[in-house]
Amino acid sequence: MNGGDKLLSRIKSDCDESVRAIEAKSAEVCSGIIAEAQKQGDKSAGEILRKAQTKVEQINASSKSRAELETRNALLKRRRSEIDKTLDGLRDYLVNLSDNEYFEYIYKLAAKLSGKKGMVHMNQRDLDRMPLDFILQLAKNGLIALVSKTPVDIAGGFILKSGDIEENMDFSALIAAKRDEIEDKINRELFAE
Repeated sequence: MNGGDKLLSRIKSDCDESVRAIEAKSAEVCSGIIAEAQKQGDKSAGEILRKAQTKVEQINASSKSRAELETRNALLKRRRSEIDKTLDGLRDYLVNLSDNEYFEYIYKLAAKLSGKKGMVHMNQRDLDRMPLDFILQLAKNGLIALVSKTPVDIAGGFILKSGDIEENMDFSALIAAKRDEIEDKINRELFAE
């Protein structure tokens, strides 16, 4: 081998060694970059997972809350329906009492108006079944009144008109006036927990 070949061989050997060193350094830098990228990726994945879990928990809590609200509203609606049926049943019960029981109840209502005077207005059914001594019985209970022959549109009971003043003793009006009190009693009886 002559001097030029030796020089070329030496240069080639030095180049190969430099390339290996550069490749080793490059591999080391790449490994560091890949490791850092993996570390950042794992960190990002962890944050994404935590955010997703938090979001799932929020959605579950919101869904549970919404379901509880809908259940409560459905229960309240059902209770309201049952109370309405009960109050309608109470009115129907009063309206359909036997004639004697019905008018005994009317006299009790008249006693609540003791000392008052006026004109009693009733529905057609009650006018048709009114006892002959009705005005006398009203007076015995403290209500001095005449009976209007013109029927009014009420379910049962009566309306006392004294000038511009009306005392509404219609069963529906009485039940409506006492609705909250009656509802509380019904709730305690039907829905006691």
